[in-house]
Amino acid sequence: MHTFVWCSRQPGMAQWEKLRQLESVYLTQVDELYDGEAFPMDVRHYLAHWIEGQDWDRAARDHDVAMVLFQVLLENLDIQHSRFVQGGESFLLQHNIRRFKHSFQRYQEEPYNLASIIQWFLAKEKEILQNAELAEQVQLMQVQQNPMETDSQRNIERKMADLKNKVQCMEHTVKCMEEQQDEFDFKYQTHNMEGTTNEAEKTEQMKVLQALLNRLDASRKSMLSGIGVLLDGAEELLCVLVREELVQWQRRQQKACIGAPDSTCLDQLEKWFTTEAECLFQVRKFLKKLEELMGKVTYEHDPVKKQKPALQKRVDSLLTSLLKSAFVVETQPSMPQGKGPLVLRTNVQFSVKTRFLVKFPELNHAMKVNVSMDREAPLVKGYRRFNVLGTNSKALNMAESMSGGMVADFRHLTLKEQKSGGGGKGVHDLSLSVTEELHIINFFTEFLLHDVSVSLETSSLPVVIISNSSQQQSAWASILWFNMLCLEPKNLLFFANCPVAMWPQLGEMLSWQFLSSTTRGLESNQLDMIAHKLFGKQQNYDACKISWTKFSKENVPNTNFTFWVWFDGILLMVKSHLENLWKDGSIMGFVSKGKEKTLLKKKQRGTFLLRFSESIRDGGITFSWVDYSPTGEPDVRSVQPFTKVDLGQIPFHEIIRNFQILEEENVPENPLLFLYPDTPKVEAFGKYYTEKSGDLSGDPLPPELPLSPDPMFSVAMPDEDLIPTIQEFLNDPNMYECVDFLSDDTSFPEGALPGLPFTAPLQPCE
Repeated sequence: MHTFVWCSRQPGMAQWEKLRQLESVYLTQVDELYDGEAFPMDVRHYLAHWIEGQDWDRAARDHDVAMVLFQVLLENLDIQHSRFVQGGESFLLQHNIRRFKHSFQRYQEEPYNLASIIQWFLAKEKEILQNAELAEQVQLMQVQQNPMETDSQRNIERKMADLKNKVQCMEHTVKCMEEQQDEFDFKYQTHNMEGTTNEAEKTEQMKVLQALLNRLDASRKSMLSGIGVLLDGAEELLCVLVREELVQWQRRQQKACIGAPDSTCLDQLEKWFTTEAECLFQVRKFLKKLEELMGKVTYEHDPVKKQKPALQKRVDSLLTSLLKSAFVVETQPSMPQGKGPLVLRTNVQFSVKTRFLVKFPELNHAMKVNVSMDREAPLVKGYRRFNVLGTNSKALNMAESMSGGMVADFRHLTLKEQKSGGGGKGVHDLSLSVTEELHIINFFTEFLLHDVSVSLETSSLPVVIISNSSQQQSAWASILWFNMLCLEPKNLLFFANCPVAMWPQLGEMLSWQFLSSTTRGLESNQLDMIAHKLFGKQQNYDACKISWTKFSKENVPNTNFTFWVWFDGILLMVKSHLENLWKDGSIMGFVSKGKEKTLLKKKQRGTFLLRFSESIRDGGITFSWVDYSPTGEPDVRSVQPFTKVDLGQIPFHEIIRNFQILEEENVPENPLLFLYPDTPKVEAFGKYYTEKSGDLSGDPLPPELPLSPDPMFSVAMPDEDLIPTIQEFLNDPNMYECVDFLSDDTSFPEGALPGLPFTAPLQPCE
């Protein structure tokens, strides 16, 4: 049993080895990933090569496959333990391996759960690698920021420096004014104590005291005026931070949640918010100092009495506004094995991280964050209510953030639906599906420092809550649509009156799905094909609109599935089986049959391209090539599309490598010679070939390929929608006779013979 493994994936370098070579910031992410007990890092490390060679996606869906891999995993742990014993490794390593094996025994009855866990960890590792790769690319390319953004940031930095400078000058002013007051107070007290009777001398002393008081009064007025100017600058800066920079960050976060490559780093905002908060607290100290000085020396028409209350109210208002805006959700709610963020499932753990952008060390572990749900739920009939379970109270701290930010990272929350007899009661009688029902998670904390007390609240972006995994695809569609179009994050009734999307918006969002999953988005010609599929032939698609219903509810004409189901099926197929071919540009993918024929008819014999099927619900890919008749007429031919099931058995590059048809005199020949436009097949796919496989005319095929029917048995046909299925073709008893494979109603004179898994030369039938 232990030899039952899939070894089709042969990466140039093991994923685990790539992770170990990353910079420290990404190694920290790996360390955090394996911080829990779900899947020990020791097992991942010592069984890395074997783990990465298995099809955990299939095991998560197939109990028998999962059981086989489960047994092999336990055997491998025994083998590793023996190696430790023989190699004289530490007793601790031996003990841990035995402990891990014992821990895995709990999956004996449901091994597919363990397969799902391992699959999730591998996917998260790949995300870390992709982020590191993207960061490296950005660094190498020295990507220039948008000039408007650069100018804005420079303007903020200039204003921030000006504000800090004013605060420093004000500190000096306060000290000078305190010295002036001390001088006045000393001379005034001396004058009273001496009690001279000489009127001339008394008059002279009073002149001196009056001059000192006038100077003190002028200093107080100057300082109060300076504080007003300082607060003008602080208010202007606050408006930029809260109404522009923070709003832009929130929009970038919305887009990043649905795949956009936008930066959501908060470090720069945190620096600005913290600096302004420090300045405003300094202003409060200045005002407090003025109050102290006024308590010692005051006089008629003292400007402090008149102006200080208004300034105090203003600085407190600015500080309150800043603090309330500084409490944000840094990482939106997400499940470990979810399709994307903001889709949550009842009774399944999810994580979410809040952050306070005013980073004062004295606040570390001082502010408790509490979680609640749907505080402002809409009054809609049937609207579900949920309770948040788990550790729903946590202190903001600087230990859980790689950048040292003040965060509260909730990692083990779950949702449980309240039993309220068919949902909530309300005044709106709307018809919303479960995956159109939006909910918000709320977070609360209390800021208390230097006699300033402010209640803070923030909330997540709307989430969709499902009860089973079959709803994930539809729920993710809702998240995509909402965050693509809605600029009001608390609009929970968005789908009650759902706006349409313009094609440029939709096209960009669709490209993000591929970009975030594979690091390669959609090109303009691929987007044009999708637009043509949605809107028909147009001179320009920019003004075209698509409704939510057409995107995710109405079936595509002549099919039993929606546009989103078709597109998402292709994305999942590419991510699971075709990622490398997609990333290197080998797959043209989104190209219509008509366009395909136009392109190929202009090329040399044997030129082929790879495109996605338009008629398969869960994603299919096919190849078409051009041949020429004796009279020189081009003939574009195709094969039946290959599905995810097919590609799970044999890699697509091996199918292309070994595909053959019968030409004249029943001589097998591979018609695929040049990948469009003119790249030799070996040059395009050679780097993916496994050592054991090869063309029938060259190296032998892998011995593990089954002799039973498989995806290699594809028939060359003029139209993918008219041909029989692979199994129907193989079930035909005539297929093994020495006759043409194609029925009489086809237009091809030759038969088709796929690459067969044997090494003996083909012999003609007797």
